[in-house]
Amino acid sequence: MKLQTILFTASILLIVSCSKTPTRENIDFEEWGKYWFQGKAEISSFDLIQYRYGEERQGEAVLIFVTEDFSRKKQVKLDNPQDAGNDKIAVLKMNQTRDFVTGIYPYHIMLSAFTPTKERSQGLKFSSSVQEWCGQSFSQINLSGTDSYSGNLNSYFESEGDASISVTGLAEDDLWNLIRISPSEIPLGGVSVFPSLIYQRFSHQELAAEEAFIRIQDISNDRKQLELTYSSGIRVLKIDFEKDFPYQIMAWEETHTRSDGSKEVTQAKRKAVKVLDYWKRNKVEDEFLRDELKLKN
Repeated sequence: MKLQTILFTASILLIVSCSKTPTRENIDFEEWGKYWFQGKAEISSFDLIQYRYGEERQGEAVLIFVTEDFSRKKQVKLDNPQDAGNDKIAVLKMNQTRDFVTGIYPYHIMLSAFTPTKERSQGLKFSSSVQEWCGQSFSQINLSGTDSYSGNLNSYFESEGDASISVTGLAEDDLWNLIRISPSEIPLGGVSVFPSLIYQRFSHQELAAEEAFIRIQDISNDRKQLELTYSSGIRVLKIDFEKDFPYQIMAWEETHTRSDGSKEVTQAKRKAVKVLDYWKRNKVEDEFLRDELKLKN
């Protein structure tokens, strides 16, 4: 009986140790936390050139990065993290907004990405919304396996309607957070990747992964560039970021090659950055902060 007990206990310990999610390595989380766990968000504003309907549109983009306590089960922000126990997981959240005008009517776009900070896992959740005068759409996918996602698309288009989504691979939208956590966490070389939820909405194509090539190279003394090239040759994403922690994002470029060979190049260049608890800055007297961020809208 004693031997059986020992073997049973050992098997339980083995299961627990094997099921434990590995942690990210080669990151000084003490220093990392001094920037990201100070109870504030990093907000960056960008001048935006967004291609839509075959033409350049002048606009504005904002990147908001902030850490949050997340629910593993529900994959939402915890209301009472102190009571969540093992359900609590720390994530880095990116909210990306884009605003521009097409002719008479405006576009308002928001993308959200939630990536574990210390646990080595792909992003847990991605969502996007697009509002314009014709209507609105909303997409959300949640991690349902090691690298598989499932979710839903809600759209005002009849052909899309309310549809289920399933896809396997690395999310392009995860790369932004991985840069900020540590560029060393980004897989290089040939990788199965599915495109941004924003691109999926603009292209109206089924969300599907394809082979892509990822590389990171120096582009100046103080900047690096992530380059993601899809094997189809239709899409290339480049994200410029600072070489040193906290790896602030300075610019990005998306190139879409049309069927006739012409290229549409969307670009964003940073104009201002601030670190603050913006959720507390909601009074009229706080509007000067928008001027400091050089926000036009």
